[in-house]
Amino acid sequence: MQITVDMNLCESHGQCVFAAPGIFSFDDEDHLVYDAGPSDSLRDAAERAAAVCPARAVTVRAAAS
Repeated sequence: MQITVDMNLCESHGQCVFAAPGIFSFDDEDHLVYDAGPSDSLRDAAERAAAVCPARAVTVRAAAS
């Protein structure tokens, strides 16, 4: 699985952090950080995070082969 966040769209609402804390978090300066290639076991959480993003900045895709 591949996750991308369009940082030009991201408004740091943090909904992705609440939906998938194993993938998304904020650093000490409140910038979004995330695992771009998390385990497939986190797919449901990743898709939930993408769905709740009010800016639609999160994209989840199948891993490139």
